[in-house]
Amino acid sequence: MASTVTSTSSRPGYGQLLRTRGAWTFLLPGFAARQPFAMLTLSIVLLVQHTTGSYGAAGAVAAVTGVSMALFAPYSGRLADRHGQRAILLPGVLVHALAGVSLTALALAHAPLWVLFAAAVPTGASVPQIGPMVRARWGVKLKDSPLMPTAAAFESVTDELTFVLGPLLATALCTAVAPAAGLLAEATLTLVGGLLFAAQKSTQPQPATAAQHQAEHTSALHIPGVRVLIAVFLGIGSVFGGMQVSLAAFSESIGEPGINGVLYGVFAAGNMLSGVVCGAIAWKAAPQRRLVVGYTALALAAAGLWTAHSVVVLAGLGLLVGMCIAPSLITGYTLVEGLVPAGARTEAFTWLTGAVALGQAAAVTVAGQLEDRLWDGAGFLVPLAGTVLALVTLVSLRSRLAARPLGRVVARGVGHRTPFTVD
Repeated sequence: MASTVTSTSSRPGYGQLLRTRGAWTFLLPGFAARQPFAMLTLSIVLLVQHTTGSYGAAGAVAAVTGVSMALFAPYSGRLADRHGQRAILLPGVLVHALAGVSLTALALAHAPLWVLFAAAVPTGASVPQIGPMVRARWGVKLKDSPLMPTAAAFESVTDELTFVLGPLLATALCTAVAPAAGLLAEATLTLVGGLLFAAQKSTQPQPATAAQHQAEHTSALHIPGVRVLIAVFLGIGSVFGGMQVSLAAFSESIGEPGINGVLYGVFAAGNMLSGVVCGAIAWKAAPQRRLVVGYTALALAAAGLWTAHSVVVLAGLGLLVGMCIAPSLITGYTLVEGLVPAGARTEAFTWLTGAVALGQAAAVTVAGQLEDRLWDGAGFLVPLAGTVLALVTLVSLRSRLAARPLGRVVARGVGHRTPFTVD
């Protein structure tokens, strides 16, 4: 059954969301702490490409970082659910800062590629999962409030704002200051922002007791709907990774490396703007249906990227692709609330974030090889392939996204524990 439709006037809005007591105490440090994440992959690509001369090698090192993050992120989320976010963040940001500095030093010393791979593992494994932690804090503040879909949209917009600013900052630092400046800045911002976010103890979810953990906590990966969403988010990651490498290679091929950050910023701006609109609309369609429609649009938009041969056309197509991503991200994160018990949501969010990172890692590797071995722009085939494969999976298994009873009392329709309108 599709969820009940709300009128535009009764739809909880961003203003009401941001007036939630205590929200700003974790939103501001959370924004600062998640900003470096948008700089990491591109900073690695630009640094390693500078020291090796190969986009393939640069993409491979960045891919190891992404795979490492994807593998360790869910475990980090599970530990945060059980022991508290602060207990995981404090050592995590310290390790990440040290690992980032070490990777930078090794790259500048022209260390063998296998040494860079080894250094990339702890760099990725220690990436702090700020986005999922912020979403979990919204869950504590809002619980079963109809503001939850608005919070999901707001978080997607915040994520995309970081992906507008991050690539611009990374490109500016790497091209105007020094090739290593981007990665060093990422490590510093992670340390400072992460410590500020960890200091906000009053808004973090309470750690589950041993009895609650034993009785309630099942790994989010065991839920079929979460596995479908992971496939969806892998495809989204392929867009991010393919765009990062291919836009960098395109900018280099026309002799304007500095325009890379602008092109990627346009792509991310489209994502951010559509996220703002998506969160403000009172949707009539059920979220499962919206996800299928939105993802189809994303695959169609990605199909044209490899044909672009000018800055203007590529910027326009990038904007369109970006506009198609946010609705899928927002809807996917919104579906988690109905699919996953509260005690496993941080883990579920990290699985999705990890899936994006894993898809990005694979895309960076493949796109780098295609750019090195085939024609300029061949890397743009990666977002097309990734989204089409994910779309086939989504359409085939969309029935598994229906919300399941998760508590003692479950409302019919959207599967929340109290009956209220969400979309």
